[in-house]
Amino acid sequence: ELYAWGANYSGQLGDSTNNNQGSPVRVGSATNWVEVAAGDNHSLAINSDRELFSWGANGSGQLGHGWTSNRNNPTKIGNATNWVNVAAGANHSLAINSDRELYAWGRNHRGQLGDGTTNRRLRPKQIGTSTNWVKISSGNEHSLAINADGELYAWGKNNYGQLGDGTTAHQNRPTKIGSARNWVKVAAGGNHNLAINAAGELYAWGYNDYGQVGDGTNSKYKASPVKIGSEANWSDISAGSNHSLAINTAGEFYAWGRNRYGQLGDDGVKNFNKTTPVLVKK
Repeated sequence: ELYAWGANYSGQLGDSTNNNQGSPVRVGSATNWVEVAAGDNHSLAINSDRELFSWGANGSGQLGHGWTSNRNNPTKIGNATNWVNVAAGANHSLAINSDRELYAWGRNHRGQLGDGTTNRRLRPKQIGTSTNWVKISSGNEHSLAINADGELYAWGKNNYGQLGDGTTAHQNRPTKIGSARNWVKVAAGGNHNLAINAAGELYAWGYNDYGQVGDGTNSKYKASPVKIGSEANWSDISAGSNHSLAINTAGEFYAWGRNRYGQLGDDGVKNFNKTTPVLVKK
């Protein structure tokens, strides 16, 4: 079963209303959901039949149905039954199918779809001809992906170095980041990113005004991946608008970056940002 809560002015909760919800409400009656992704104001989900659904805001075509009107209940995208992974950006969407093909749709003014243009797409469009994509993640206006060779790619907006290619130039096609071939996980925040390699090392780059990169500084941005600490036991990551989260193999939970609303969960003083990973205790 799928549940959602929070703001709902665009129907992004999928409960057939536009009413905000302060506690979880069930989305539809289906009992076969297996994956879900939330953008700014739209949502994506895959069921066990490998069908892809979307709902919420759609002004840029981010729902992928061919029109731009909002939907407040899950609506199937096309007839394909081979979707395996989805990611939602601010106003664009990404998905990988079982053939390891990459698709994108929605807003594209910064090239975040990766199709070589800045034209929005109202339906899923295959990006390139590669058939070896395995991981995807979407930031506000940029996208990240890892292929089966362990290579990391990025594209879209790059004013804060969030693409990690050492520049601040936008890219409208997937651009390889460095020469490493051992990336296993990636997480895109608003304008910064986290990644873990096969050795369990943690890297970060992009916007860093609040210390969300985690390298002990709050410089404006980092345009290339920076190794965070000396540990080699990181296992999972997630990135918010301006803060970062990670879990290590010992099950310890760390947070860093902006803390205006207590989003680091460290029982510290709000507004006191952290520029390095801080252990979050129960």
